[in-house]
Amino acid sequence: MEVTYPDISKTMTLQEVCEELHKVFESDEVNIEYVQELLESYKSNPADWKKYAKFDRYRYTRNLVDEGNGKFNLMLLCWGPSNVSTIHDHANAHCFMKGLAGTLNEVRFEWPKGESETDDQGMVETERNVLKTNAVCYINDSLGLHRVENPSHSDGAVSLHLYCPPYSSCSMFDERTGKRTKCPVTFWSKFGKKCETRKS
Repeated sequence: MEVTYPDISKTMTLQEVCEELHKVFESDEVNIEYVQELLESYKSNPADWKKYAKFDRYRYTRNLVDEGNGKFNLMLLCWGPSNVSTIHDHANAHCFMKGLAGTLNEVRFEWPKGESETDDQGMVETERNVLKTNAVCYINDSLGLHRVENPSHSDGAVSLHLYCPPYSSCSMFDERTGKRTKCPVTFWSKFGKKCETRKS
């Protein structure tokens, strides 16, 4: 049976994007191209997302917007000046990332060749991408690992991320040695309200 998708050439609100994502993820098949087009069709409007945009002075924050009925997580990541993520994987999930405000740099890496404690092989960079407002990029573990950073020393940045399926832990990698560390992923806020307890 063929799936028909609606016309997404019209301007959509973030709420309409969420509603459409719920329809898309009713199926077990993920149409990567359509999800990317859907996210590209949304033009960033701070009035839609500012209630979810929670910044921390010391680190970037993950702010849950929609739990996606267990099929996906949609969240805002807020990057203070010079905030940077670790090099990390995506726990076999699809990862879509859209710029909402400011500019982010994405640096991609190969998976480390050696997994033992004594290998100590540095991470190999494969490409650098600039994510500007309304641009969308996609990565999964078969495409490699990445690090995301806010290059500005004075301005914040905001990005919209969709992970399918959701995950509660991922692996971080030391750039110098390639050593892998498993770590939990947590939310700074959910649905616009700060989480009472969170791991640092």
